[in-house]
Amino acid sequence: MTEPFELHEGESPLIVSFPHVGTELGEFVEGMTAAAPVLADTDWHLPRLYDFTADMGATRLIARYSRYVIDLNRDPSGASLYPGQNVTELCPTSTFAEEPLYLPGRTPDRAEVGRRVSLIWKPYHETLKAQIARVVAKHGHALLWDAHSIRSRVPRFFEGRLPDFNLGTNLGATCGHERERRVALVAEAAEGYSAVLNGRFKGGYITRRYGRAAGPVESFQLELAQCTYMDESQPFGYDPALAAGVQPVIRRMIEAFVAP
Repeated sequence: MTEPFELHEGESPLIVSFPHVGTELGEFVEGMTAAAPVLADTDWHLPRLYDFTADMGATRLIARYSRYVIDLNRDPSGASLYPGQNVTELCPTSTFAEEPLYLPGRTPDRAEVGRRVSLIWKPYHETLKAQIARVVAKHGHALLWDAHSIRSRVPRFFEGRLPDFNLGTNLGATCGHERERRVALVAEAAEGYSAVLNGRFKGGYITRRYGRAAGPVESFQLELAQCTYMDESQPFGYDPALAAGVQPVIRRMIEAFVAP
């Protein structure tokens, strides 16, 4: 079985988590439909877009398995992050376009979901917790940035076109007000881009689980519209010209986040 993540330790207070960039299906592809290997709902190319964080001394935790196998940004109990809204499960059974991911009778049962939690979900989160503890021991605090992207139009989850920068702190619960304000100001001032704070995406499980406004660990989620840096349709290619415009804005947001 493939190692469930790739870890690059850094020496700064910044930790960047990439829970939805994985493209491996591995043994779990058995029983899946033809929609699964398309990997349409992957947070494509984010480690490349965020490559500048290595120069910032960030610790980077990069998932290898697809969110279709198990979603690392969901509560392992299966509790919904957005009660009453349409969401995908811990082990998703459909794509964002509501295509079934499993053949009839092959949907993971409780035992299989538990096995995936043990094999993939727990190692990722245990490593993230260990890295947070290491960084806090070194610096007295840690700053966790959870990096995500999504197609700009997904009718299942929201009407119309999503703003380019969707910033989430769970209504200020996961990040101090001053850091939140600085990041939001950078996003709102970026010419040619739209931004919202705590709109449709308020921060997922990772942001909410590890960050607290009072510290010592503060967290921030960016859900980035994919049209800002890539082709949103197959073959989901990275667009260097588009990326060259948005990448400096993301860097300024992270610099505002980590500033004292």
